[in-house]
This record gives sequence, structure tokens and C-alpha cells, in this order.
Amino acid sequence: MGRRKSLLNFLLPITCLSMLVGSAQSLQAAAVPTGDRRVHLNLDPAERAEFLSEMRQMLASIQGIIAGIGEEDRERIIEAARYSGNRMARATPASVRARLPKEFREIGGPTHMLFEEIVIRAETDDMASLAELTGRTMQNCLACHARFRAD
Repeated sequence: MGRRKSLLNFLLPITCLSMLVGSAQSLQAAAVPTGDRRVHLNLDPAERAEFLSEMRQMLASIQGIIAGIGEEDRERIIEAARYSGNRMARATPASVRARLPKEFREIGGPTHMLFEEIVIRAETDDMASLAELTGRTMQNCLACHARFRAD
């Protein structure tokens, strides 16, 4: 067990660093030198506040999942992922959902499902597989943030 934990303590930071480097490269590729050409979601102030609150919760979920992986704490991973899964998707106000373009929903829906997949797989999968799945989930986050804006 000690050797496995030592290996995980060695691999986890490398995995996280790889995800961050890949994320930065994705953002650089998505940057447009002539200005911000992302699609504006046209939310009113109350909708924007709700929407941004959900985005912050998704970021908190990612942080909780990564911390849970580092601690090998399956319950922490499950609890963190559950907040951003179907529960969040169902709780999004109808007025916000009505304003979101189809292209946004095509990224958002599968992203919520990836959080649900993390919940399920956290019961049995090894931590390295969960880190990889978290990285795939973050790729959806990055794709959405590169394409849309809510300001």
C-alpha cells in the first residue's frame, strides 16, 4: 500500500500539471488576436448571476474531485462531482436554459453527464483513471469557455 501511495503521490502532480499545460495550449489555440469573438450569451443581470454561480460551482467540483483523487477519498470525489451533474442541469432556471444556444447545450449537457460518470466510476476505478476522466471533463469546460462568454 505504501509503495502504491508513493507512486500515486508522484504521478498525481504530474497528471495535474499535464492537464494544466494541455489546457493552456487549448486556450492559446482558441485565442483570436483581433479580439474576443466568443458568442455572447445575452443573459440579463439576474440570469447572469445565476449562470456564473453555476460555473463557479463546476470549478469547485473540479477542485473537490482533484483533492479527492490526491487523498484517495472516493466519497469526496463522489460528493464533489454530484453537485455539477444532473442535479445542476435540472436546477438551471428555465429562463437561462431558453437563452442558451444549441451549440452551448451540445457542450453543457455532455459535461454534466461526465460529472455523473465520475460519480459512478469513483466507486470502483483507480485514481489514475479518475484523474484522466476529470481531464476529459475539463476539456469540455475549456471548449465552452473558449466559445462563449456571459459578460
